[in-house]
Amino acid sequence: MSSPVVAAAEPVIILDEVWLTFPLVEYHAAGVKEAFLMRVRGQTKPKAEREFVALRGISVTIRKGETVGIMGRNGSGKTTLLRVMSGAYRPDRGKVTTKGKVTNLQLGSGFREELTGYENVKLSAAIMGLSPTEVASLMEPIIQFADIGPHIYQPLRTYSSGMKARLGFSVASVLKPDILLLDELLAVGDADFKKKSMARMEEMVTGDTTVVIVSHDPGELKRLCTRALLMDKGSIVLDASPAEVEKSYLGAS
Repeated sequence: MSSPVVAAAEPVIILDEVWLTFPLVEYHAAGVKEAFLMRVRGQTKPKAEREFVALRGISVTIRKGETVGIMGRNGSGKTTLLRVMSGAYRPDRGKVTTKGKVTNLQLGSGFREELTGYENVKLSAAIMGLSPTEVASLMEPIIQFADIGPHIYQPLRTYSSGMKARLGFSVASVLKPDILLLDELLAVGDADFKKKSMARMEEMVTGDTTVVIVSHDPGELKRLCTRALLMDKGSIVLDASPAEVEKSYLGAS
């Protein structure tokens, strides 16, 4: 549930009856000719069986400064929902409205593998509209927080998933976008980095940044969020406090 202050804040993420489907591979054909013959012979499935409905009529409003958690089983649509919010996926039906700069953090999302970590940091800052002077002033805090040593000057393709996550989180937490989408990012890294990241997140959620967090850890969401969504089979089945969502999630698992 949102506080009275947040409840009066401006909506910055609005989804209205959003649907998204993906095609399924219906058969393994040796080539175009065989695929055509299979269709002629009626060996294909009806359209409804050749599509996977990833999101089903999602309607949700998230306000400026709100921190919202998303829980659900694997395949329930959590990551897909974040990608729709970020604009990476366009819905088949419905409308998505966001206000402000959106950063979607998955493992190294938005980074370029051929660039060094240092170059990726500069690129991310430039994309967010920072001036060269601002970028220069923020480089050291980002590098220090990531704490990946000389690897910062190596190509990203040489990084482990944990190193990419550390760098990505460092960039987002220092640059502080208007809207931050986090997909299981706090689950990656060693114990010290998790502790440091959680402390940084607690600072961010008290500010103006709007944060949406996907996590399988109810304790993490109760610590950071004032509101949570429970997803199942592409639908939001519960929009309530993190404690209520945890109870329903664990009861259904």
